[in-house]
Amino acid sequence: MSGRPKIFDDQEVISKAADLFWRQGYEATSTEDLLAEMGIGKGSFYLAFKGGKKELFERALGQNSDKAIARFKKELDEAPDAIAYIRQFFRRITDSPKKIHQRGCIMGNAVAELSNTEVLLMKKAAHHLQELEGLFLKALLRGKEQGKLKSKLEPALLARMLLNNWNGLGITRRIYPDNESLSAIIEIQLKILE
Repeated sequence: MSGRPKIFDDQEVISKAADLFWRQGYEATSTEDLLAEMGIGKGSFYLAFKGGKKELFERALGQNSDKAIARFKKELDEAPDAIAYIRQFFRRITDSPKKIHQRGCIMGNAVAELSNTEVLLMKKAAHHLQELEGLFLKALLRGKEQGKLKSKLEPALLARMLLNNWNGLGITRRIYPDNESLSAIIEIQLKILE
């Protein structure tokens, strides 16, 4: 006997869980919170996520990252000017409402929150951020080939600096969640691409 059939969409409930983890953090989110947010029962939860909250968090990070990385990669591939695309990518942060700024970056939040308690989950979140760094590097190398990147710094170092800027903005946007302040900071940060 295989039990009751699953009556929910994995991606949909994982998206709901990711949103809750993003708002509250991993430690502050209880299994009961997750069940209420996802709209599923405890039995269904443990059937779908045998590793419980930890497995769900890992899958939520993965799903969130996969979507974001795929979108970044597609937009980068379609962009005629890779350096202009990176600038646009950072400037789009200022299109977000205050409530999004106050959440920061789900991956950066996970690295900061879990570095002393859930090292394996922290490393998974860090890996997702390193994927972003890899895409920055790809864009910078293309920009160099196109003659759009004039910086004398090595593209790998610039990619790491962009990741550092991204991570810093994840915290700073929580402190200064207004788009005008963030815009000024982003413009100064983008000077490394000149």
